[in-house]
Amino acid sequence: MKSSTLRTYISVHTWVGLAAGFCLFIAFYAGAITIFHEQLHAWERPAARTVPRTPLSQTQPLIDAVLAAHPQAAANFYVRLPSAEQPQTVLEWDERNFRLDAAGRLEEVREASQLVDFLYRLHYTAGLPRSWGIYVLGALCVLYGLALASGVIIYAPSFFKDVFALRIGKNIKRMWQDAHNAVGILSLPFHLMYAWSSAVLALGVVLLAPFQYLIFDGKLIDVIGADISAAAPPRGAGAPAPLLPASQLMETARRAAPGMEIATLVYRQAGGANAQLQAYGPMAQHTLSSTAAVVINASSGTVERVLTPAGASPGTRFMRGLQTLHFANYGHAAVRWTYFALGMAGAFLFYSGNLLWIEARRKRAVAAQPRSGRLMAQATLGVCLGCVAGVSTVFLMNKLAPGDVPRWEEAGYYGVFLLCVAWAFARPPARAAHELLMLSAALTAALPLAHWYGSGVDPLRSLLQGDTVAAGVAVVALAFAALYRRMARAVLRRGLQGDPHSVWSLRAVPAGAPA
Repeated sequence: MKSSTLRTYISVHTWVGLAAGFCLFIAFYAGAITIFHEQLHAWERPAARTVPRTPLSQTQPLIDAVLAAHPQAAANFYVRLPSAEQPQTVLEWDERNFRLDAAGRLEEVREASQLVDFLYRLHYTAGLPRSWGIYVLGALCVLYGLALASGVIIYAPSFFKDVFALRIGKNIKRMWQDAHNAVGILSLPFHLMYAWSSAVLALGVVLLAPFQYLIFDGKLIDVIGADISAAAPPRGAGAPAPLLPASQLMETARRAAPGMEIATLVYRQAGGANAQLQAYGPMAQHTLSSTAAVVINASSGTVERVLTPAGASPGTRFMRGLQTLHFANYGHAAVRWTYFALGMAGAFLFYSGNLLWIEARRKRAVAAQPRSGRLMAQATLGVCLGCVAGVSTVFLMNKLAPGDVPRWEEAGYYGVFLLCVAWAFARPPARAAHELLMLSAALTAALPLAHWYGSGVDPLRSLLQGDTVAAGVAVVALAFAALYRRMARAVLRRGLQGDPHSVWSLRAVPAGAPA
């Protein structure tokens, strides 16, 4: 490859990585944690496991009570059936949740915590407003794919020579370069899948728009609609007609799709002759996606469509498979832990990429370093370590916050994040790095104590009682806290003993040294 071409690819890789790096660090760090969303639901709401499981016979009374109190809900509502994480039947409409109390009366439910939901929102918006943050992150994932492609072209010739090389020594840049390259190459298939699936899931509608209006004359959705969703919404409610009992409709769905465990019911146009029920649930089959769906006319009981994992069309298999790969909704603990490690490695890629950019612009034997390097160092510390400290704060707020816990969780993250960004720009980079890493270590190490305080059960006793989730969170938190503390000590040691001609130095340049 010509040197000019190589420089072009290096420039593309560098600037695309810098442009996307901050948001993608947040997306990967939060996303790695949400791999264990089911387990974290049990951690954030341990009291839910002691609540009696709602019998399925209460599903129809709940629907009737909500429709009587809120007739407008008939257009579209969801029913989440009892599960291990949520033992009560909950009806969701217009972002409001309803259930029946012990006496059978309708009550509106406010979530006791939104820890997992907030982290998931952080994953797909990077903390930006939800209405447009997902589209920004989708566009950044396109750039992420471009950075991956250019990185492969740059480093493929030396792949076998350098992939397992990690030269630890005085050449800090070489060490970070080796670590960056090794993580990037070894986890390349994972990152390619994530770049592709993220762009499709976030920008799917936007990407389809040109074809919808310029090529298919507005009929593309009609062509691919069956591959995207189980059924199109019914066109109007039709003549008034009563709903069949939910128990009868669920039995019809089970007969239509033997082996499906119904988890969610989606009603549309309830109370009319065109009322539609979509029943969703997992079905154990030898396929990547395990979700099955049955579409039923909710007033007549007629089965309109059966969608099983093995019998799905190629388009549906592609979409469901992409979602399954993205969210790790397959396999067991080994797959989830692998995704967790790869997600954290992805966050490291963007962090280390910024550090390499700073090192590449360092002036040797010059006291005054480029302002761009200092600003990039401060921004990297503020955003990345602010995210780390903020996420740990969300966990702490879940156990320690008084009153409105969801509001405290969100306020805790953004408050700590913004304070970290401000602190990073107010302090010398080496001091800010040491202090923010120590803050992250302290907040993360406090998680087991916060859980102990909030639940009254220490992690060891939790493990002896069979609560592996609480013990697992404690172990992971302490491991990451130790890592952050070690990084903080390394940054401080480099600042005090390393090359004084660096934005990371805390040493004064000796008199008479080149300036």
